[in-house]
Amino acid sequence: MTKKRASRGRSKGGKGHSTLVQCSNCGRWVPRDKAKKVTSRLTLVDPSLAKELRATGTYIASPTIMKSYCVSCAVYYGVVKVRSEQDRRQSGRLY
Repeated sequence: MTKKRASRGRSKGGKGHSTLVQCSNCGRWVPRDKAKKVTSRLTLVDPSLAKELRATGTYIASPTIMKSYCVSCAVYYGVVKVRSEQDRRQSGRLY
Protein backbone atom coordinates (compact mmCIF):
# COMPACT_ATOMS: atom_id res chain seq x y z
CA MET A 1 0.00 0.00 0.00
CA THR A 2 1.28 3.47 -0.83
CA LYS A 3 2.35 5.88 1.89
CA LYS A 4 0.97 9.41 1.98
CA ARG A 5 3.90 10.74 4.03
CA ALA A 6 7.46 9.52 4.54
CA SER A 7 7.09 9.84 8.33
CA ARG A 8 3.53 8.45 8.33
CA GLY A 9 2.54 11.62 10.20
CA ARG A 10 4.68 10.86 13.24
CA SER A 11 8.12 11.71 14.58
CA LYS A 12 8.90 8.48 16.43
CA GLY A 13 11.24 6.92 13.89
CA GLY A 14 11.55 3.21 14.54
CA LYS A 15 11.09 3.10 18.30
CA GLY A 16 7.82 1.15 18.36
CA HIS A 17 5.20 2.46 20.82
CA SER A 18 4.90 5.97 22.22
CA THR A 19 2.84 7.24 25.13
CA LEU A 20 -0.54 8.89 24.67
CA VAL A 21 -1.51 12.46 25.54
CA GLN A 22 -4.94 14.06 25.60
CA CYS A 23 -5.85 16.79 23.14
CA SER A 24 -6.18 20.10 25.00
CA ASN A 25 -9.33 20.93 23.05
CA CYS A 26 -11.44 17.83 22.45
CA GLY A 27 -9.89 15.31 24.86
CA ARG A 28 -9.00 12.73 22.21
CA TRP A 29 -6.09 10.44 23.10
CA VAL A 30 -3.26 10.97 20.59
CA PRO A 31 0.27 9.50 20.44
CA ARG A 32 2.70 12.02 21.90
CA ASP A 33 4.84 12.10 18.75
CA LYS A 34 1.83 12.70 16.48
CA ALA A 35 0.23 15.46 18.57
CA LYS A 36 0.89 19.05 17.51
CA LYS A 37 2.51 20.93 20.37
CA VAL A 38 1.94 24.64 20.99
CA THR A 39 3.83 26.58 23.65
CA SER A 40 2.66 29.98 24.80
CA ARG A 41 3.34 32.29 27.71
CA LEU A 42 0.69 33.30 30.21
CA THR A 43 0.67 36.91 31.44
CA LEU A 44 -0.44 37.14 35.06
CA VAL A 45 -0.31 40.94 35.30
CA ASP A 46 -2.17 43.62 33.36
CA PRO A 47 0.10 45.02 30.58
CA SER A 48 -0.08 48.65 31.78
CA LEU A 49 0.73 47.60 35.34
CA ALA A 50 3.51 45.32 34.09
CA LYS A 51 5.14 48.25 32.27
CA GLU A 52 5.21 50.29 35.48
CA LEU A 53 6.54 47.38 37.51
CA ARG A 54 9.32 46.72 34.98
CA ALA A 55 10.31 50.38 35.14
CA THR A 56 10.88 49.96 38.87
CA GLY A 57 12.99 46.85 38.24
CA THR A 58 10.51 44.19 39.35
CA TYR A 59 10.81 40.69 37.92
CA ILE A 60 7.48 39.46 36.53
CA ALA A 61 7.22 35.71 36.06
CA SER A 62 5.30 34.43 33.06
CA PRO A 63 4.74 30.66 33.09
CA THR A 64 5.01 28.70 29.87
CA ILE A 65 1.88 26.78 28.88
CA MET A 66 2.25 23.69 26.69
CA LYS A 67 -0.80 22.44 24.79
CA SER A 68 -1.09 19.33 22.68
CA TYR A 69 -3.64 19.19 19.88
CA CYS A 70 -4.87 16.27 17.79
CA VAL A 71 -4.46 16.74 14.05
CA SER A 72 -8.09 17.70 13.42
CA CYS A 73 -8.09 20.38 16.15
CA ALA A 74 -4.69 21.66 15.00
CA VAL A 75 -6.06 22.14 11.48
CA TYR A 76 -9.21 23.81 12.83
CA TYR A 77 -7.22 26.28 14.96
CA GLY A 78 -4.66 26.99 12.23
CA VAL A 79 -1.69 25.43 14.01
CA VAL A 80 -1.00 23.44 10.84
CA LYS A 81 -2.23 24.31 7.39
CA VAL A 82 -3.92 22.07 4.86
CA ARG A 83 -1.39 21.64 2.05
CA SER A 84 -1.87 20.48 -1.51
CA GLU A 85 -0.64 17.07 -2.60
CA GLN A 86 2.30 18.65 -4.44
CA ASP A 87 3.43 20.62 -1.38
CA ARG A 88 3.20 17.54 0.83
CA ARG A 89 5.33 15.51 -1.56
CA GLN A 90 8.01 18.19 -2.00
CA SER A 91 8.51 18.74 1.74
CA GLY A 92 8.87 15.01 2.39
CA ARG A 93 11.72 14.43 -0.04
CA LEU A 94 15.06 13.58 1.47
CA TYR A 95 17.25 14.00 -1.61
